[in-house]
Amino acid sequence: MRPHALVVAGPALLAALLHAGPGATWLPPVRRLLPSLAGEGDPGHVALTFDDGPDPRSTPLFLDELDRLGCRATFFLLGEMLDRHPEAGRSIARAGHEVAVHGWRHHNALVTPPGRVAAEMGRAASLVTAVTGARPSWYRPPYGVLSAEALLAARWHGLRPVLWTAWGEDWTERATPGSVLRTLEPGLRGGATLLLHDCDHTSAPDSWRSALGALAGVVGRCRAAGLRVGPLGAHGVGVPGGVRPHRRPVPASFYLRPEA
Repeated sequence: MRPHALVVAGPALLAALLHAGPGATWLPPVRRLLPSLAGEGDPGHVALTFDDGPDPRSTPLFLDELDRLGCRATFFLLGEMLDRHPEAGRSIARAGHEVAVHGWRHHNALVTPPGRVAAEMGRAASLVTAVTGARPSWYRPPYGVLSAEALLAARWHGLRPVLWTAWGEDWTERATPGSVLRTLEPGLRGGATLLLHDCDHTSAPDSWRSALGALAGVVGRCRAAGLRVGPLGAHGVGVPGGVRPHRRPVPASFYLRPEA
């Protein structure tokens, strides 16, 4: 490339690198260098998280199974799914689970037109609050792919980005409860954040059944190792020693106040 061309292309290349650079956190070696972003937490606790819902066909079955297991989790909701199925979203919060933001649609932030990620993140966060009565604290980007815009927007909307330390590959057509458990098993350790899916909105049809069928085994293995299983809010992400400082809970009515 000629020197003049480098001068002309330089700013555009730099802007592209700044935009796409955070996307490297999708790679496991990069996530290991950023433990808070990966969801590393309390060494005596495992965070259980679900993406892509809510879906009235499948999400209630996960709620029933979690209730049977006496376990709470964090559900990363897509705005478009919550908009279609608000009652399914309300049922998550009513059951005592934590609600979080997964964006509006399941689009890759690196190939989304400028401004859309920020706008849709805010729209989704507002809808989660309005429907469930709980203000979300966490944001997980679709595909786990962050961009500079996504990071700035999350900060603006008061959301903390978090990815995962282990996933069950439960979205594929060939997934089974056994394969999900085997895939997750090396990552079932203290401080881990586990990623599963409570619906098949962006996955193979009925693939959610593999995650549902693996739940008892996942929770059972963790408890057999002396680990507690729960939502990200109890996981102590980014807190020294993984222990969260005591905070008085904010009543749900606070988030339902009309805007000034």
